[in-house]
Amino acid sequence: MVWINEDFVNYLDELNPQQRAAVETINGPMMIVAGAGSGKTRVITYRIAHLINSGVDPFNILALTFTNKASKEMRERISKIVGPQAKNIWSGTFHSVFARILRQEADKIGFPANFTIYDKDDAKSLLKSIIKEQNLDEKAYNVNHVMHRISSAKNNLISAKEYNENEQIQADDFSMGKGKIGYIYSIYQSRCERAGAMDFDDLLFKTNVLIREHADVLHKYQHKFKYVMVDEYQDTNFSQYLIVKKLVAVHQNICVVGDDAQSIYAFRGANIQNILNFEKDYPEMKVYKLEENYRSTQNIVEVANSVIAKNQDQIKKNVFSQKETGEKIQVYKAFSDNEEGKIVAESILQEKGNSTLQNSDFAILYRTNSQSRAMEEALRKLNIPYKIYGGLSFYQRKEIKDLLAYFRLAVNHADEEAYKRIINYPIRGIGKTSMDKLIVAAGAQNTSLWTVSENANQLIGAKAGNSIENFITMIKSFAVLIHSQNAFDAASHIAKQSGLLKDLYDDKSIEGLSRYENIQELLNGIKDFSDREDIEDKSLAFFLQDIALLTGNEKSEEESKDTVSLMTIHSAKGLEFPHVYIVGLEENLFPSQMALNSRADLEEERRLFYVAITRAEKKLNLSYAVSRYKWGSPISCDPSRFLEEIDPKYLEINFLQKPLPNTHFDEDRQSYSSIAGKPKPLMQTNSLAKPYNHVVSGDFIASDPKSIQVGMEVEHQKFGFGTVLDLEGASGDIKTTIDFKQVGKKQLLLKFAKLRIITN
Repeated sequence: MVWINEDFVNYLDELNPQQRAAVETINGPMMIVAGAGSGKTRVITYRIAHLINSGVDPFNILALTFTNKASKEMRERISKIVGPQAKNIWSGTFHSVFARILRQEADKIGFPANFTIYDKDDAKSLLKSIIKEQNLDEKAYNVNHVMHRISSAKNNLISAKEYNENEQIQADDFSMGKGKIGYIYSIYQSRCERAGAMDFDDLLFKTNVLIREHADVLHKYQHKFKYVMVDEYQDTNFSQYLIVKKLVAVHQNICVVGDDAQSIYAFRGANIQNILNFEKDYPEMKVYKLEENYRSTQNIVEVANSVIAKNQDQIKKNVFSQKETGEKIQVYKAFSDNEEGKIVAESILQEKGNSTLQNSDFAILYRTNSQSRAMEEALRKLNIPYKIYGGLSFYQRKEIKDLLAYFRLAVNHADEEAYKRIINYPIRGIGKTSMDKLIVAAGAQNTSLWTVSENANQLIGAKAGNSIENFITMIKSFAVLIHSQNAFDAASHIAKQSGLLKDLYDDKSIEGLSRYENIQELLNGIKDFSDREDIEDKSLAFFLQDIALLTGNEKSEEESKDTVSLMTIHSAKGLEFPHVYIVGLEENLFPSQMALNSRADLEEERRLFYVAITRAEKKLNLSYAVSRYKWGSPISCDPSRFLEEIDPKYLEINFLQKPLPNTHFDEDRQSYSSIAGKPKPLMQTNSLAKPYNHVVSGDFIASDPKSIQVGMEVEHQKFGFGTVLDLEGASGDIKTTIDFKQVGKKQLLLKFAKLRIITN
């Protein structure tokens, strides 16, 4: 039976010619170069739907993305066109798809099918333990640095053995005074295997091992996945690239989608050469360029084009917009980082008042997380609610991780990190001395903590030993439950019987109540999971995998609130906002000082700026400070070279004549008046060099705002002489547009403008 949704019968007619050509091409290698805001998601989903409508079995389609959000949106859109068949597509993030394959084939590489997936915190905890156990200097062997080295090695398919045998790698480590990293790597991998655990990098590394060493497995998936689509191909690393290349080697039906101009993840292993050299791998490929930007105004698109044109390594394209021309891009110069925050906060306040906007219409983007401080302080002072992305996520909260550890240990008894987290929570009288004995015994026997704990009485005495053996019995009972009940029923039982729920309930403090409510929210989420019709496996084990593979900000998304979004530019990729502020455009900050050593690094910084610009839909604001605090002392700053790379005709430059006063909320001060929605003490010009300075008349006395009428000639203390063109708004919040002879048309809030009537 063919499923037909009449609303989507003519889905191809919704596409522009370039999009349609890409969707209708079915066989052979192809690359879709998708400029910012060009309808990439629509093209990907429609192409998969078109494959199915053209007779391709959905079971033979593999779609790889970088976020679960993108994967979910893709499935939902496809299902609207092809119906229930969409469920049969293999789609998801690289990590989720390969985790699914590894669970089916785990025994071939010496892992249990119920292996645990260690998140970043689990991996860090294990590495900290190893560094401490080996009596290594915790400062020299900074756990984050060690994690980065190991992660980089895995993403380049370098095993612990190869790491230790590579003379160049060893020389690099020794030159940094960190010659034991290879040794730590070996112990770390051994402990992960002993615990039946893989970290995120292992999901890619072990998949490569699997298909390299087991030709039958590679053959199986090569013939299963006859059509492969890869989203955000410019963000793939060597490990991902190699897996995809091997999977498509038989049928060569590969479609990659991406934009080299948005390749910004080199720091975590992404290799832009994967997309730039795609034609070398597939000489018969077809290329389709999606160049119309449906998101941003013409001015924003042209600014982005003028910036990215400076890069040498790129796929040439002509991105354009047919939307309105839009406002010029505002550039603010501040005297300090704190003042920059005040300017941005006041601008948001004025824009909201002038245009009836929501807080959620605004985003403030910065190069580094530390820049958020000045922005937060300024927003708080004006009572503007905000949310920082990349902060503590729901699934990283202690009480959540505690309960998840119970779930994990019930699923996989060898999970050492879960075991150590909950063995004495709630308190069971199992102290550090007892745990140290168990850890030493496990190491000596090269077995898991769980195994030695089953005979704890023989190792640590009756009192603590009995407590541990009771704990073991309880976890075993949970394991039985997991296999017989759905995720919610099992989770609810574990939360209660473990004593965790009661422990939190008994804490009547505000913090305790919040933690208890968070556990309830987790259980609510598990109930939703158990009720979902699109999931066949409703077990607690599958739920754990589902949340372990959540990516980026997906872990921190809570109920929708009307807040200004603050985030690094890296976190902003894939998002869009009507109004965007890019702050801190200074040399050595953006571009980063670390990016000035090579052209490749500088070009990545420029691509990062391009990504930031193209997040804006209607209005873009850029700012920089001439001084900024660093390590407690003010330093002088120069404007970013990126500002100079923008064609000046698209810019409106705003200078402060003098620093804003510290007492920033006196309504008599000009800082509260509006210049087209911007803080008042700003002068405007189209040059970064010099602002216009008006000499105020000696007899200047501001007239009564109620006396101002259309057609009057007026004087402003900063902008000089002009003619009142119109008045609009309710009493007390009247806006006026004035055509000033020297600086052009400006919008001001009348009650703050302080205008002197010259003539009626």
